[in-house]
Formats: sequence, C-alpha cells, structure tokens
Amino acid sequence: MKEVFFTFLKLGLISFGGPTAHLAYFYQEFVIKKKWISEEVYKELLAVCQFLPGPASSQLGICIGTLRSGWKSGCVAWIGFTLPSILLMVGFGILLKSNIVPDLKWVHGLKLVAAAVVAHAILTMWKNSKNHPYKIYMILGSAIIALVFSGAFTQLIVILVGAGIGFFLFKEESDLPYVSVSFSIPKKIAFWSLGFFFFLLFLLPLFRSFFGLQYFAISDSFYRSGALVFGGGHVVLPLLENEVVRQGWIGKEEFLAGYGAAQAMPGPLFTFASYLGYMISDLSGATISTIFIFLPSFLLVFGFFPLWEKIRNYPKMRTVIDAIQFSALGILLSAFCTPVFTSSIYSAYDLFVFCGLFSLMVFLKVPNWLILIIGISAPFLNPF
Repeated sequence: MKEVFFTFLKLGLISFGGPTAHLAYFYQEFVIKKKWISEEVYKELLAVCQFLPGPASSQLGICIGTLRSGWKSGCVAWIGFTLPSILLMVGFGILLKSNIVPDLKWVHGLKLVAAAVVAHAILTMWKNSKNHPYKIYMILGSAIIALVFSGAFTQLIVILVGAGIGFFLFKEESDLPYVSVSFSIPKKIAFWSLGFFFFLLFLLPLFRSFFGLQYFAISDSFYRSGALVFGGGHVVLPLLENEVVRQGWIGKEEFLAGYGAAQAMPGPLFTFASYLGYMISDLSGATISTIFIFLPSFLLVFGFFPLWEKIRNYPKMRTVIDAIQFSALGILLSAFCTPVFTSSIYSAYDLFVFCGLFSLMVFLKVPNWLILIIGISAPFLNPF
C-alpha cells in the first residue's frame, strides 16, 4: 500500500495540465513504466470512468489502486493524488481571505484566466463529443434554459430531460466498453454502494431542509455537484456556481479567482471545492466540501464496476450518456455567458487579453501554468 500511496503522491505533485494530461501521466506511469495494468485494461477502465459521472482521472486512479491491492489501496491512491492540490487550494484560500496581497488586480487576472480556460474547455468538449443530428439543438437548448431559469433544480431538470431524449430518440448502440478485469469487491458491497449513492442524493436535501444547519447545506451542495458532473471536470463549474454563489456563500469575484487558480494546480480540478469550502467556513468547510464532492466517485467506482458486465448488456445506456453530455455542455456554455464572461470582461482591454489567452491555448498549446502567469500580469500592464 505504501508503494501505491507514494506513486500517486508523486503524480499528485507533478501532474499539471488538467484531466487530459492526468490520463497521459497515468498511462506512462502504470502501463509503460510500472506495468501494473495492460494497455487494454487501461483503455477499458478509462472508457467506463468517462461513462460515469464525476472526475474521470480521480476515478481511474481509484480503479488502478483497487486493482493493485484492494479497495483500501484505491482510497490511498486517491489521497496521494489529491492531497497536494487540496493543500495548495486551501492555501490559496487562506491567502485571499486574509488580504495578504491587497491589490485586487491579480484577482481580476485570475478571472480572465478562468474565462479563457472555460472557453477552451467548451471548444475541446465540442470537438470530442460524438457527432449527432440532435447535438447542436440539445446544447443550445440546454444553455438557453439554464440561462433563463436559474432555479436550484434547473440543472438537474436539464440533465434529466437530456437523459429522456437520449433514451427515447437516440438510436441504440451496442459498442459499450467491456472490462475484462475482476474487482475484489463483493456484489453485495456493490449494491450497497450504489444504494448509498442514491440514498445520499435524496436524503441530504431533506436533512438540509429539516435541520437548517450550514454543514448539512454544504454537504448537500457539494455531494450533488460531484454526483451530477457529466462531460468532464470543467462542467463542475456551473454546478458549483449555482450552489455557492447564487446562495450568497461567496461572491463572484472570489469564485472566479479560485477557479482561475485551480487551473495552475497539479492534481484533480475538483479540489476547487476545497478552496470554496474554506472560503465558506474555514477548515471545517474545506474538509466537508472535499469529502462530499469526491464521495460519489468512490460509491460509483465500488458500486458500478463489479456489476458492469450485467449493466453493459443494456445498449440504451450509451445513448443516454451521450445525450446527458450534450446537456452538460449546454450548462457549461450558459455558465460561460454568465457569470464567467460578464464578471470578467469589463473593457476592450479585458476582451483583448481574453482573446489572447484563448488563442495561446488553442493554437500554440501553451500550458496552463504559463497562461496563469500571463493572465495575472495582464491587468498590471493595462495602458489605459
């Protein structure tokens, strides 16, 4: 288990570049270098992790650790990979909350970085998503609905409607990935994990309403955000914005500043939740938000994989997931329009910086850490 922890800790310290880069690091480390799993198994695990809601790289790490030495090693793998990013994001929250650096120009620079990153994520997800006759209509329709109706359950309704469209209107497919590996998790535990996943999804909102405690509210908000993320880590942005900004827990300025900073951190993007939790309720908030945003990933991995061979026999599942991903991309597009763009671009110079950062990412493939440096520096170079 020590080997698993220190291997993932090393990756957690050096894995800059976001979810796509993380998957490349995992491939080099566990398939090419250490040969813990074969290339075939790696691709199969990755396909299913991308099929599930939640952060694919974190779920893949849990899978690899579990295959190596059991479910405890899966948990240890997650700790090693995620801990550096958690500490860095909480550290950033401490820095921002204590006003150690009083000049807020650098915070505005982070917001410009966030805008460029989200725009790039939308473009990448559009290119990577499957071509389908309903694609453009579902994305634009989901974006418009999310913009017009900003209620607490709007995004959940959009996702459910997308799932229904996929089930009834999309053509069935039978090319679902096949996982030819055996998880040492009894099917009884798998059923309990899936049951607990849905149990918390419905129970936490009731606890929140009945007891009215902030800790229940934080648990509910971050658990639902972690459980409903389809289509990549960046889709967590509108979910979290809906939970923490629109409820008045933190302002748009602090929210976008943290999201911009998260782009330069190693490890999973979901540790953005650690920063948000700290800004809401110091270290206790950071602990609760981190646990509950990642908890759905554990429950799904431990519950889904042992049952996958039976679940995969339903070809409609692929069509439902494709439709949900289109809806999720529409939700992300709505978040880009507001609050990301409207809270970041105040002048022609801001628009120039945003376009420049976006172009550097798209055409020159400039890494996120360099984008962060350029973005923070830009407001100080404003000649107007």
